[in-house]
Amino acid sequence: MALIRKVRSVCPVCLKNIGAALTEADGKIYMEKTCPEHGDFRCIVWHGKADFQSWRGYVRPLEAGEGERCPRDCGICSGHLQGTCCVLLEVTRRCNLNCRFCFADGDRPEKSLEELKRDVDGIFTHGKPTVQLSGGEPTLRDDLPELAAYIKEKGGRYVQLNSNGLRLAHDEAYVKALADAGLSYVFMQFDGVTDDVYEALRGRPLLEEKRRAIDLCGKYGLGVTLVPTVVRGVNDRQIGAVVEYARALSPVVRGVHFQPVSYFGRYPSRPEDEDRYTLDELIFALTEQAGIKEKNIQPSRCDHPGCGLHAGFTVMENGSLMPLTWRQEEPKDEMTTAERNREYIGSRWSGAEPEKKEEDSCCCCEEDDIDLSVEPDKNSLDYFLWRAKKYSFTVTAMAFQDAMNLDVERLRRCSLHVWSDGGLKPFCSEYLTGIGR
Repeated sequence: MALIRKVRSVCPVCLKNIGAALTEADGKIYMEKTCPEHGDFRCIVWHGKADFQSWRGYVRPLEAGEGERCPRDCGICSGHLQGTCCVLLEVTRRCNLNCRFCFADGDRPEKSLEELKRDVDGIFTHGKPTVQLSGGEPTLRDDLPELAAYIKEKGGRYVQLNSNGLRLAHDEAYVKALADAGLSYVFMQFDGVTDDVYEALRGRPLLEEKRRAIDLCGKYGLGVTLVPTVVRGVNDRQIGAVVEYARALSPVVRGVHFQPVSYFGRYPSRPEDEDRYTLDELIFALTEQAGIKEKNIQPSRCDHPGCGLHAGFTVMENGSLMPLTWRQEEPKDEMTTAERNREYIGSRWSGAEPEKKEEDSCCCCEEDDIDLSVEPDKNSLDYFLWRAKKYSFTVTAMAFQDAMNLDVERLRRCSLHVWSDGGLKPFCSEYLTGIGR
């Protein structure tokens, strides 16, 4: 084993902050750590399908004393390095599925609409981040359109719905009500293109209902991003097929957001190295299965490069994906701001053109004045700009951390926060689950 870097993590059992190391053996990267009470642990974090150092670039290491309290008493403290791009607001723990993997496991009293409105007021004391309505399955609340409307009334530019799509497939009036309330886009659970995948992960065939939900969202101007949970041996061979399915439904479907399975909340058993599907494997699958060139896939610049990836495209008339992103040959330790990332993602994932406010203008939104309802002359520059916006398509991913692989360096750069107990917490610290709990 060769030492690559000393980091900080947690004991997977007691969740206490402990020292850890990233090590390399046979081209693979591992996290190794020792808890004085619970012993030694090792977890693979990179399978060697892409160059680890090149992808990571230069990230400033922790200095002595930094990160030693994370994630104990975790909030957005003075040591946190990134602002808030998106806030997850959990509106229910109820669900109409019983999935093998779920971070929202457990019971919690459901808040009233008035309590949730007060939560929105609290969130907006931290600026105007995207608000993600999540759960459980948030569409089980009949008052969700009213909550979405309240967020818009308070000045929220983007309202995101995290949903399995089942109610959206069968309740057209509800979809219309959400659209009328100002919902920006839907993050739809979508694990594969065959029903055996859904039977394995979600307990029953769902593909037809997913497609019906997408069609109804499109009817009412709601953009849809497909969100597969990638599980080795279940749907990891459908990466390319999911991208193709999504591309064929452009511009209603705005892209695919892959989430390699992580282990918190509900999961069947303690994960072994062979169970883990790492970010570099996804990069490799996108090149091999979807035909996306690695040079067009970028590390996350809003969070830590180990947390995710991004590739931007325009869907051309012949159905091909024209790349709009290129990796830097020597990536620098430069984070984009959470605000800039929010505008970039929000403008591309929204189906209908979001209403523009004067204060929303920024250097990353120069195409905001494009009228998507009018197709310009095909020989003009305006046509290229129009198509680039209307047929924008993104392939993104978020590799969430769990108790085995949590890296405090990554946690301190998180821009996805959860509203919890009257404050903001990084997603991976809020849902962290110890082994055996």
